[in-house]
Formats: sequence, C-alpha cells, structure tokens
Amino acid sequence: MVEMAQIAVLGAGSWGTALSLVLCRNGHGVRLWGHDPQEIAALTRDRENRRFLPGHPFPEALHPTADLDQALAGATDCLVVVPSQAFRSVVRQLAAHLPNGLGLAWATKGLDTATGQLLHLVAQEELGERPLAVISGPTFASEVARGLPTAVTVAANQPGFAARIAALLHGPTLRAYTSLDLVGVQIGGAAKNVLAIAAGIADGLGFGANARAALVTRGLAELIRIGTALGGRPETFMGLAGLGDLVLTCTDDQSRNRRLGLALARGQGLEAARATIGQEIEGVITSRSICQLAAELGVEMPISEQVYRVLYEGISPLAATQALLEREPKAEFD
Repeated sequence: MVEMAQIAVLGAGSWGTALSLVLCRNGHGVRLWGHDPQEIAALTRDRENRRFLPGHPFPEALHPTADLDQALAGATDCLVVVPSQAFRSVVRQLAAHLPNGLGLAWATKGLDTATGQLLHLVAQEELGERPLAVISGPTFASEVARGLPTAVTVAANQPGFAARIAALLHGPTLRAYTSLDLVGVQIGGAAKNVLAIAAGIADGLGFGANARAALVTRGLAELIRIGTALGGRPETFMGLAGLGDLVLTCTDDQSRNRRLGLALARGQGLEAARATIGQEIEGVITSRSICQLAAELGVEMPISEQVYRVLYEGISPLAATQALLEREPKAEFD
C-alpha cells in the first residue's frame, strides 16, 4: 500500500480522466491539468468530462486546473497522459516546474513525432536523469472508468519507481504488474495502434475471422522484430503491453485505430474519418515513425508499411491488402 499521494495528471482527455478516477478511488488526490482553459472550466462546472468520458462524475478529490504551477504544487507524483505529438512540449514545460528528483510517469502510447524516439529518451533529453515509468496494456478508458476488471504493465528505469506507480494504480478492479523493460513496453503500446488500423481495414473489406487472426499473429511478429531490434525483451511482447494490447485494439470497435481502418475500407477519406471519430488516432502518426525506424534498423514490417501507404501515399485499402497477399512464401519462423 502507498500512503495518500497528491498526483498531478497532465492531460484531460478520456484516458487521463479515467486514470484520475482510478487514483481517486484508491484514496489519492488528483489535480487534472489541461491546456485549454475553456475545457477545464467545463470540467469544473460539470464535475465530469462530458466531451471525452461522459457519465462518470468526479469525486471530491479530483480538481481540474489549467494552471501548471497549481497542478504541481505539493505533488508527490506526476503522470503525463497527452497524445504523442504533444508529449515533448508538455515535458519541456515541466522542466521549469518539476522538482529535482521527482519521477515522471506517462500513459502516452506512441513515439516522438519529430524524431521517432521512444518517449523515455525524450523525457531524459528534456528533464535529465530521474526516475521514469510508462503505463501500458490492454485498456479502454470507458471500461476503466466504469470499474471493469483491467490489468496494466508499469515499466520503469528503477525497480522501486515501477513498484510505486503500480501501487498507486493497483486497486479492487485494476491490477498493475511491473517491468524493467521500458523499451519493449513502449514499442508494444505504439506499434499495436498501426496494426489495429490494418485489422479495421481487413474487417471493413469483409475478409472474415481467418484473415483477422492471421493479421494479429503476423502483426505480433512485426512487433517482436522491431521491439527486440531496439533492445526490448522478447517475453514483454507476449504480455499485457504486447499481445494483450494488440488483441484488444485489433478486435474491439472501442479502438479508435480500428474504427479508422473500418472507415477507410468503406471508402471514407482519412481526414473525414478522423473528424468523425473526433479524438486523436495515434496510429496515423505512429505509422510514419515506426516505418522510418524499421527502415533504419533493417527490420521487415510489411503490414505496417502497407498501412503507411494507405495513409500517406494514397493507395487503396484493397490494393494494400493485395500487396501483402502477393508477397513471396517464406518460413513462418526464421
């Protein structure tokens, strides 16, 4: 058990709000920061996030704020939950506010959009050496907010910090496991979003359950190849942050990435589909970074490559699928 903590949660979207609810249910205080004063005013007035997570009233211990100094005042812990393209900017702002020695945790799933770096490298660049941890795993914000059973992985650069963040989250309906594989857990959380777009495309084209199972399995092989090439542990990709998250996002329509794939397969344009979904779709940005990273490392990621071609090169979902099917036969394990 961890004594009552005061946690600054930076990012007032659906996932930041859901994690704030979990932390409050576990007996902690939360200041939920967002960059938009009007949105924060609405959260304060309504005492719920009606835009991104309606129907879940805020407990008394949850206090929205648009003031970063106020969010961090007296904070024992800091958790960043913003889209990947905003991660560096938010962490850079923290450099002038975060006390020396205070660790940083995040639940962002993606890569740095400018450099393709893993986010722990971004945090190190902006904040220097300090305890760092990432939270990942098969999680939909609405189910976490509803208190449905969920399990996550907390990976950190220090065992004690992983244990602390896991203890803050661990409760009656959320089980938190620890890991020291920062690289593997981050790659799992990022790459699966690209593969979920592919799964949505396959289902949207009516290819059936066989194709979906094959795509998930071969997608896992891609995830393992890129992850181990970067130094991740093979066993990580068979766990919650690898296979678990991949299956979740590829098979359930709560996944924004999967819904994007479904829309593209129906002939909807990328921007129209994004507007309809109305929230950030991490796989769109990550597909570019992950394919660039794979090329630099000499790692084959054919499914991810075809997703990139659909998103950025204008080829049709059907043509992308045909390109995958026309690849030369090879050994499954080599």
